[in-house]
Amino acid sequence: MTDPTSDLPLLPAEDCRFDLVSLGEVMLRLDPGEGRVRTARSFTVWEGGGEYNVARGLCRCFGLRTSVVTALADNPVGRLVEDFILQGGVDNAHVHWVPYDGVGRAVRNGLNFTERGFGLRGAVGVPDRGHTAASQMRPGEVDWDHLFGEQGVRWFHTGGIYAALSESTAEVAAEAMAAARRHGTVVSYDLNYRPSLWRAIGGQPRAQEVNKGLAPLVDVMLGNEEDFTACLGFEVPGSADDLSHLDVDGFKGMLGEATATYPNLRVVATTLRTVRTATVNDWGAIGWSRGTGFVEATLRPQVEILDRVGGGDSFASGLVYGLLSDRPLGEALEYGAAHGALAMTTPGDTSMATLAEVEALVAGGTARVQR
Repeated sequence: MTDPTSDLPLLPAEDCRFDLVSLGEVMLRLDPGEGRVRTARSFTVWEGGGEYNVARGLCRCFGLRTSVVTALADNPVGRLVEDFILQGGVDNAHVHWVPYDGVGRAVRNGLNFTERGFGLRGAVGVPDRGHTAASQMRPGEVDWDHLFGEQGVRWFHTGGIYAALSESTAEVAAEAMAAARRHGTVVSYDLNYRPSLWRAIGGQPRAQEVNKGLAPLVDVMLGNEEDFTACLGFEVPGSADDLSHLDVDGFKGMLGEATATYPNLRVVATTLRTVRTATVNDWGAIGWSRGTGFVEATLRPQVEILDRVGGGDSFASGLVYGLLSDRPLGEALEYGAAHGALAMTTPGDTSMATLAEVEALVAGGTARVQR
C-alpha cells in the first residue's frame, strides 16, 4: 500500500516547536450528569471546544506537543478555563487575554450547558456564547508568521465552529490557514456544522458560502455524516432522507465529488454513525487520500455511549496522530475510530483514553476487565 503521508508535506518534528496548533474557542461546559439542564441543581464543570479538543486529545492521549490559539476574558471564569487547558497539557502561550469590564457588556467567556441524553432522549446542547472574547478576534492580532515560520508547527487545525462565531473569525481562520500553508504546515479543517451557530446569520446558505471560501486552503478535510452536505453542498446519493444510515458507497461518491471540486485536498475523512438510540450507535469511518484511495475503518455496531459530545473531535485527533506518525491511512483511520469510540464512553467533551487503550482496541481488544 502507498503511504498516504507521502501526500502530506510534513515538516520534521525536530524543526518544530509544536506538533499541532488549534485555532478555536474554548468554552466552559456545565454538565447536569444524568439529569436535565432545566431541572438541575448542580453541574459538573469541564472545558471543551471543537478545535481545542483535538489539541487536547493529541497531548493527553497521544503524547504530542500541542498549543491552542484562542481568546478569553480576563476574569475568574476565564482563568478557570485556563486551568483546564493547563491540566490538559496544552500550551497556553497563545491565549489572548482581553480586559473584562466587570459585567460582560463588551466581552465575556463562552458557556455550554450540555445534556448527555439517554435512550430515546437525545443529547441537548445549549450554548451561551454571544460577545465572547474568541468571537471578537480580528485579523492582524496574531503573528502567524512567527508561530509557523519561527517557532514551527507541523500541523494546524481549525474548523467550522470557530468560523461561524462571527464574520471576523472566518477571516482570522483564512489568515491563519494561508500563513500555515505559506510555511509548509499541514492544514486540517473539521466542517463541524452547528445549525444554531448559523441560524441568525444566514443559515445554511451562509455556512456554505463561508466553508466553500475556506475549502481551497485545506489539506485534510474532516466531517461527519451531515457536514459535507450542509457545509459544502455535496449530496449523499440515496441518503437524502436519512443521513444517519451508513451508506458507505454513497459517502464514497460524495467524497469523490468533493476531492474533484477541491483538488488541493490531500486527505478526506468522515465518521459514519447510525443513531439507534442516544446511547446505542453504530460507529464507523471512511477515508481517502490521493496515494491510497478509499479505506474503511472497522465498523463497530451498537457501541454503547455515555456521552457522545467530542466523539468526532477524538476521531480527528486519533487520525492526525496516525498521519503524523507516518502510518498508512488505513491504520490512521483505525486510530481515529477507536479513539472516538473510547472517548464516548466517558463524560465530558475531552478524551480520557490512553494510547494503550486505543492501541488495544485497534488490535481487536475487548472490554474484559484489566487486572
